[in-house]
Amino acid sequence: MENLYIRAENFIPEIDFDAAAGVLNISGESYHEYTLEFFQPVFEWLKRYFQTPNRHITVNFRMTYYNTSTSRRFLEMLDMMEEYQTNKGGKIEVNWHYKANDVDMMESGEEYREDTNLTINLLPY
Repeated sequence: MENLYIRAENFIPEIDFDAAAGVLNISGESYHEYTLEFFQPVFEWLKRYFQTPNRHITVNFRMTYYNTSTSRRFLEMLDMMEEYQTNKGGKIEVNWHYKANDVDMMESGEEYREDTNLTINLLPY
């Protein structure tokens, strides 16, 4: 399967998924007005990727800012990953990177950890 790469631009994050390594990096800012449309290709790519069972995937979130609509898309992605882990034997590890002094971003990671059954590591930098 081919890699997925979306270059960061104004209001949208960089998305870099190395399919062979099983590493998904999402970084930057995301406050695009049309997040559903923006993230739809990511959801479609993940659906295809998850057709193969038993993969190990590491997800690295390194966001500096995102809006409520993006938060919903992140939760949808995490839900997809949780379903894959539960039903197809996948192993998902999520690393939530945040600036050590950014309490809001730390709390966001904590909320995702509470909302899913995935391993979510909170990693200050």
